[in-house]
Amino acid sequence: MFNMKLLSLTVGSLVLASTATADFGGFTFTENANAYGVTYQIFVELDAGDELNAVSGNDVDSLVIGSDSGFMQATMFGAHWNTINDVNEGAFGFVPSLEYDSWIGIGYAPQGTDMATSPGFDFSGFETGNNLETANGAWYLTPGMAQGYEVGGSVLIGQFTVAAGDHVYGTVNLQGRNADGSAWDAIGVSFDTIPAPGALALLGLAGLAARRRRK
Repeated sequence: MFNMKLLSLTVGSLVLASTATADFGGFTFTENANAYGVTYQIFVELDAGDELNAVSGNDVDSLVIGSDSGFMQATMFGAHWNTINDVNEGAFGFVPSLEYDSWIGIGYAPQGTDMATSPGFDFSGFETGNNLETANGAWYLTPGMAQGYEVGGSVLIGQFTVAAGDHVYGTVNLQGRNADGSAWDAIGVSFDTIPAPGALALLGLAGLAARRRRK
């Protein structure tokens, strides 16, 4: 089963409910049940013509993407696919689990993408199935690169496979450009594919204080 859903827990959709033309419109996800569990692809929602340039964490607003039981991490010849740069669709027939591997990205352009990670970005925990966390790191594109622009109003930021019944949650900082070339950012915005009761209201209040925009 493969479904596109509006993320139940999205700071963006709450904070921006009264500003439909704002730059950051929250998160959506796809949910694909398979032999390895459930694979979620997480998307950032943007206005037409806008682009996403970076996903980051810093010592004030750290980045974390996690799950309760850990991420499925496939390997090929002992190597892990940490980012969309590594994805090789031609390998799916040889190692079926690779199609559902967990990785980060911006847009979907496997092999040949120019997405980069900041020097020293630590994947060691993520490679063993643990949370992806950084207080001093980012993955990013040079502004103007085609894969950073929204397609149908969204930009992919990662794929994560977890056990059936588990969820994927995160808090990230986002940066990009509007269609007119001006900059935007969304700081400390959070998502969860399965929200806890009452979390929507709490995150709405927190997000209202955290989100900043630049024009």
